[in-house]
Amino acid sequence: QVQLVESGGGLVQFGGSLRLSCAASGSIFSINAMGWYRQAPGKQRELVAAITSGGSTNYADIVKGRFTISRGNAKNTVYLQMNSLKPEDTAIYYCNAVNVRPTLWNSGRDYWGQGTQVTVSS
Repeated sequence: QVQLVESGGGLVQFGGSLRLSCAASGSIFSINAMGWYRQAPGKQRELVAAITSGGSTNYADIVKGRFTISRGNAKNTVYLQMNSLKPEDTAIYYCNAVNVRPTLWNSGRDYWGQGTQVTVSS
């Protein structure tokens, strides 16, 4: 079993910064990609940013230039540096791990974290 544990959410003022962290633990041989999604009240969950095991990144247009995703030295960790935060960034942020394989010979599956609240006040 694999667990994703997120941290770093909280309350910040307009224009402020936060850094989210996500650590995957458990039976892990490889992870294809990790990313962050968010869900605001009454809205669908949306991709914020993702990074592959090779380091390729993908960002939602609305966060480009403000958010940066990176992986830690321990490759089962991922960070999201969020700068110039706006009230519309307020949401629950979820960490996602794609195609987590427990061994070389087993197929993988995706996992989600429990979510961390980010609130940006105007």
